[in-house]
Amino acid sequence: MRLSAEELKGIIPALVTPFTSKDEVDEEALRGLVDYVTGNGVHALMTTGGNGEFPHLLNEERKRVLEIVVDAAEKRLPIIACTTACSTKETVMLSRHAGDAGADAVIIVPPYYFKLPDESLYQHYREIAEQAEIPVVVYNNPTYTGHNINPRLMTRLTEVEGIIGLKQSNSDISETLEIIRAVGGKISVLTGIDSQLFPVLTIGGRGIFSTAACVVPRQMVELYEAYTRGDVEKARETHMRLQILNRFFEYEPGYVAPCKEALTMLGIPCGHVRAPLPHLTPREKEELRNALLQLGLLHKS
Repeated sequence: MRLSAEELKGIIPALVTPFTSKDEVDEEALRGLVDYVTGNGVHALMTTGGNGEFPHLLNEERKRVLEIVVDAAEKRLPIIACTTACSTKETVMLSRHAGDAGADAVIIVPPYYFKLPDESLYQHYREIAEQAEIPVVVYNNPTYTGHNINPRLMTRLTEVEGIIGLKQSNSDISETLEIIRAVGGKISVLTGIDSQLFPVLTIGGRGIFSTAACVVPRQMVELYEAYTRGDVEKARETHMRLQILNRFFEYEPGYVAPCKEALTMLGIPCGHVRAPLPHLTPREKEELRNALLQLGLLHKS
């Protein structure tokens, strides 16, 4: 299948990439993670994004992760592959592989390192959409890329055939609101920030690409479903309860290590972060464990 704007919605875990003790992709653990989140009702899966450590994966590893996830998911739900690269040529290459491997869409942050004008960013996405022959989700993450897909640029991008959505990881929610106001009827806008899920739903967002959904998929789905059936207070209460955990998945101390540590604490193996990403300190681990205890996900020994 190929994902459409209307179908791009709900709770979409941004899957971590498990590693073995030899620092190789752990296929068994990855399959277990796919089963865990799909079994708890999520609506799609995202591979090899930031939470999947794509800047530290070799291209053959990125391709292999996607192939494993597609096979493990068994067509139960859509797969969205992060195919970001610094050059347009490499991004197209990775996106074509994603389509051939069975992904239903690709998701792409702007090129990083070089500072580019908006026109170059526009041409980058336009060429990918034209050449890759797979639906494209724009992924705006200005904190990490140094580029912001502002409302004016995003409005232009919605006119490009094949661009179906936006993962908005800009912490300025006013820009998210303006994009939804301007083009929310043309594309699907989802947040990429766990602590913004409920607020973004209230202004017309359609869901989240979520780190938290790797750890607490059922609870994130319950929040979304409460909101979509009109139980706004239940959704708000669930969001506030989960915030004790979600705060670990923002930018400090870095969302990959807390996600992997939390999964490990829950008995779902996913290995370590790949160097040079930092591990959690003993104090941070204890704070994370306390958050899981307060949510009733762990029990005091």
